[in-house]
This record gives sequence, structure tokens and C-alpha cells, in this order.
Amino acid sequence: MTLIFFLLDDEEGSAEGSEESEEESEEEVKGAGALIEIENPNRQSKKAFVKATNVEETDAPQLSRREKEQIEKQKAHAAYMKRHAEGKTSQAKADLARLAIIKQHRAEAAARREAEKKAKDAK
Repeated sequence: MTLIFFLLDDEEGSAEGSEESEEESEEEVKGAGALIEIENPNRQSKKAFVKATNVEETDAPQLSRREKEQIEKQKAHAAYMKRHAEGKTSQAKADLARLAIIKQHRAEAAARREAEKKAKDAK
């Protein structure tokens, strides 16, 4: 009876241990390969894969000189356009002066047309 008890206990243990032995057998080389050590310089070893979730990201990626210059150029352009919109640049002042002259000419032309219309109606 003890023999049967050991067999049953062994079967239960083998069911639990089979998972462990499968994992171990995957890591070990099968057959005579486990006994032979090979020194092949062309042999590639297994690389440890790291999941993307486990990789720590750096705070700021390193930018190249060209990328830094491009970012500076974009910032300078944005600052210039902001000042231009506020009318603080020389080009904006020239544009506003030209617009004022155009408005004045249009107002004079409208006044002339109105005067001609009144002169026609008066006749």
C-alpha cells in the first residue's frame, strides 16, 4: 500500500513539476549539445528583450545642432509675427501708414462722388 501511496504522490507531484520541467527544458540544450561547449565566434547569443513599458524614458531627447537652430528660427519667427501683429515692427508701421493713405484717398473719392451727385440732383 505504501507503494501505491508513493505512486499517487509522485503523479500529483509530476503534474505540478511538469510545468517547471518544461520551462527548464526550454532553457537547456537537448541531447549531446548540453555536454559540448562550442566556441563559435559567429554564434549569436540570445538577447534579453525589454518591454517598452519597462524602458525608462529620458526627460528630454538630445537634439542635433540643426534641430536646435530650426527650433530657434521658428521661435524667432513667431515672436516677430506677434510684434508685427501688434504694429511694433518697422514693416508693420509702414503697412499701417500705407493703409492710412489709402483710406484717405478712398474717403476723398467718396466725398467727391457725393458732391457730384448732389450737383447733378441740384440741376
